Amino acid sequence: MVAAAPEEFLMLPLSDSGVAVLRKWIAGGVCRCSVRLDGKTVVITGANTGIGKETSREMARRGELMACRDLTRAESAAEEIREATGNGNVVIRHLDLASLHSVRQFAKDYVDSEDRLDILINNAGVMMCPKWLTEDGFETQLAVNHLGHFLLTNLLLPKLKSSAPSRVVNVSSIAHRGGRIDFDDLYQQSKLANVLFSRELARKLRGPDTHFMSRTKTDQKRFKPNS
Repeated sequence: MVAAAPEEFLMLPLSDSGVAVLRKWIAGGVCRCSVRLDGKTVVITGANTGIGKETSREMARRGELMACRDLTRAESAAEEIREATGNGNVVIRHLDLASLHSVRQFAKDYVDSEDRLDILINNAGVMMCPKWLTEDGFETQLAVNHLGHFLLTNLLLPKLKSSAPSRVVNVSSIAHRGGRIDFDDLYQQSKLANVLFSRELARKLRGPDTHFMSRTKTDQKRFKPNS
């Protein structure tokens, strides 16, 4: 792909090797860490497809909980991960990030029932969906990709702090580079919001026991909720 102008792209055919290189670049780095997470709890949103599912598979070798919108698909993914990893402690819970009520209910149930939260991975997202408004009146991409995770993280902060050292990972995408606060085009803005949220959260809670990350390469390329 060659940039023809600031906002135009010239699509060129790629050889098989070129496609492989492009896919490797899009995929980003590979985590080779072998650290165990025995006794720790990891929450991953959008954990039944794509990056979320692969992250779940890896975390299941160390302990996790999956937060998903579609419980049928989530249970299928969870069972596959349990069988592949031998970890029977993979748990699913309902979470619809397009609904602030659902986010608050998830957080309340989690705080009431779980002793700790060591890692929160805000992964779920949508892209290129029709211009829909959520039940709360927000544009869907901004609501799911940023606002829902923003609320979820703040509601779970007490649990994260009490479990220190803890970590929050916000999954953004390369689309954040094109992000400007433009309410007529909110996908890139939602990804930019992920990055800005990570920076501000890290600034406010700077310390040796709480860590924040924002990953910016994803496989999102169509309207399909990672739920």
